[in-house]
Amino acid sequence: MTGTDTLTREHAHELLLDMLRIRHMEEKCAELYQATKIRGFLHLYIGEEAVAVGAMRALTPEDAVVATYREHGHALIRGVPAESILAEMYGKQEGCSRGRGGSMHLFDADTRFYGGNAIVAGGLPLAVGLALADKMQGRKRVTACFFGDGAVAEGEFHESMNLAALWQLPVLFLCENNLYGMGTGIERAESETHLALKAAAYRVPAWDVDGMDVLASEETTRKAAAAVREGGGPHFVEFRTYRFRAHSMFDPELYRDKAEVAAWRERDPIELFRQRLRDAELLTDEEDAGLVASADEEVERAVAFAEAGTWEDPAELERFVYSEPQAPDAGERQVTS
Repeated sequence: MTGTDTLTREHAHELLLDMLRIRHMEEKCAELYQATKIRGFLHLYIGEEAVAVGAMRALTPEDAVVATYREHGHALIRGVPAESILAEMYGKQEGCSRGRGGSMHLFDADTRFYGGNAIVAGGLPLAVGLALADKMQGRKRVTACFFGDGAVAEGEFHESMNLAALWQLPVLFLCENNLYGMGTGIERAESETHLALKAAAYRVPAWDVDGMDVLASEETTRKAAAAVREGGGPHFVEFRTYRFRAHSMFDPELYRDKAEVAAWRERDPIELFRQRLRDAELLTDEEDAGLVASADEEVERAVAFAEAGTWEDPAELERFVYSEPQAPDAGERQVTS
């Protein structure tokens, strides 16, 4: 466990607040889903907040982020406004994807947040392509690619790892190992459950870290990101974490033992970090209450924004489905076959 000896009060509060922001937004999303304000699929990140909060600290605004369909927390910490996220989940055109993507397809070009990808492992080839473009252009950027343990069983994982290693691309592979790919336990899907070893098989430097420890997640990701940024090729971090909720709001969750879930809840990343800060005298009751209130206020503003949002005109249904042909500029000769 990474210590708090060199941790400043300001940084400690920022980390705790960010985890609270994710938790409170996700809990509100669950309420809104049950009230049928949010429809379709909804995959909650509750329990895994320390990974996104710690890892995002290692990235710069110029870096790219590719995530999975459990991406609300990643988007929020990357800088996508909570209002834009909630409006998207409502299906309103003020959402970050104009209400067309919903929960699983959050996208924001301004923050270089490239999904939200509904296909398991679908973001991995995309990350390799972004990193290839950066290398060809000589840019010192990192493409951070978040994915779950379920993605490791897909062919795209192996193809992406192989190409990234062969071409020494600046990709930071961030595996959120929450032990279950939908309803399948990792021991039923992977002959080798130590996933960092799979990356090492491609000669990619790899670490594993306690994903319930926000400081450890931040420290390890910073080291890996720095190595990638300095031309060290792809690196891999396996975060050992756990989702406290079911796979999705449709999931009856018949595959996990209640005692197992209860045991992991004892390692709630927010409560663990909160207690460490109190023990180190970096957090008072008043400061804690202020952080909680700030997270609540942000969520309330986001819900109000989404509620006040507008539905897209059905006449716009075909817009953005195909690119519109552009007329040639004056004086330009159009070549036809």
